[in-house]
Amino acid sequence: MLLTLKQASEWASKHLNKNVTPANITYLIQYGRIESIVDNGLTMVPIKSLEAYYNLDRREKRWTDELGNDLNWTLSFEKFKEAETTKHVHRLHPYKGKFIPQLVEYFLDSHTDNFKTDVYFKSGDIVLDPFCGSGTTLVQASELGMHAIGIDVSTFNAFMSNAKVAAYDLMHLYGESQKITAALKNIVATSGIVEFETKLTEKLADFNKQYFPISFKRQVRSGEIDQKQYGDEKEAVFFEIYHKLVAEYQIDTRMPADSARFMKQWYLPRVRAEIDFVHNEILKVVDTSTQKALMLILSRTIRSCRATTHADLGTLRKPVTTTYYCRKHGKICKPLFSILGWWERYCKDSVQRWNEFGRLKTDTFQHCLTGDSRTIDIFAMLKGINPQFTEQVQKQRIKGIFTSPPYVGLINYHEQHAYAYDLFGFKRLDELEIGPLFRGKGRVARESYIHGVAEVFKNCRRFLADDYDVFIVANDKFNMYPTIADIAGMHIVNQRKRPVLNRTEKNRESVYSETIFHLKDKKD
Repeated sequence: MLLTLKQASEWASKHLNKNVTPANITYLIQYGRIESIVDNGLTMVPIKSLEAYYNLDRREKRWTDELGNDLNWTLSFEKFKEAETTKHVHRLHPYKGKFIPQLVEYFLDSHTDNFKTDVYFKSGDIVLDPFCGSGTTLVQASELGMHAIGIDVSTFNAFMSNAKVAAYDLMHLYGESQKITAALKNIVATSGIVEFETKLTEKLADFNKQYFPISFKRQVRSGEIDQKQYGDEKEAVFFEIYHKLVAEYQIDTRMPADSARFMKQWYLPRVRAEIDFVHNEILKVVDTSTQKALMLILSRTIRSCRATTHADLGTLRKPVTTTYYCRKHGKICKPLFSILGWWERYCKDSVQRWNEFGRLKTDTFQHCLTGDSRTIDIFAMLKGINPQFTEQVQKQRIKGIFTSPPYVGLINYHEQHAYAYDLFGFKRLDELEIGPLFRGKGRVARESYIHGVAEVFKNCRRFLADDYDVFIVANDKFNMYPTIADIAGMHIVNQRKRPVLNRTEKNRESVYSETIFHLKDKKD
């Protein structure tokens, strides 16, 4: 039996008991997850393919077989669409290693689950996140009517978190963004880039339609086509077309590979010039809060404009200055030659997200401090920012912690935003990161990690209420957290293992779980 895209989306929505759109089905077809056929120009989906993909019982059995019977499927939040797990300001800027807001809501909000009997936080409480990252805890605390303090050793992380929760004159922000966009359009219009990209896009569309039809990804997954060999062959064929266009329009693609500056190494000359232009225009904006918001939008923009393949956007390998076969999209793709499209898109999207969050946020205090959580004096730092709230927190004390420390040997947290540090001149403190990728996962690295994380919680205890609750999200495959808790003067009173679904990494099909540890003081 064959279904139209609309019928397929309706079938999936009923099967999953959540909204699945035709666009979601199209995505699955494009990435070879489900089969499709074209009948009289209409894309049709075999119902057997849908049944195989959405066989939830089979998936749950596979995960249970590999990870154990103690998985908490309630905490998988599998019923939530991506638009809900990346709602409003949570998607203002990419960030590796962040948890979804529903996880914070579950443990902070007593109303998220009708069957939940344990309540740890209430409206008006103060929550701490000593590994603030992209500010998820701060944002959700605001939604729930709680105060929140974040700490992060990364200047950019603190900047991003604070920009998310700040209040803006959105009409003024939109107006300033439009002025900069108009000025950028004038620059682009005189560069010849528009004509070049229009011609290149047309030729790419024709080429990909001929050599990478909608069935291509399915054929790759089934083994009918050797992706690498076929992709390399077609990449070489199109390169001749690309080279002629570059010469015709005199496009500068030279990249100084030996440059120590990120901006010079990872952006085409034309793109660098546009970035510098927009940055200089932002610096002319008088209102400080509007200027910071525009800087975050620019950071989001330039991340999407790095000269790399789409498949390597998260982990840069080498600069790309030509068209290439894209493993992610299964066709020939091109590098970026202008930031205009992304800048326009993100200006509009960001204002909409801040507006949506503005309707949900409460009149509470949220701020991320820049500093080392192992040694920082929270009250002293807060006093210089908000003396009135400092008096409140000293009297009321911090009710507890919700955080996700770095995973040992997984991410270099400063390096993932190297473009922003380079452009904005933020100070880097890579040497203070706990468990960074560059230190690895060996015995010495793990011992250093245990000591570092334990010191964070020992220091934070000084500012907590007597009956505090600490929640830590971690994938503890090295069984380090019992030791960390003991050194910090705490003990684990409960732990829940959740399957992590809908991952965005390349290995998203692999089974993966993380544990939420609940810690209390040893004397409790």
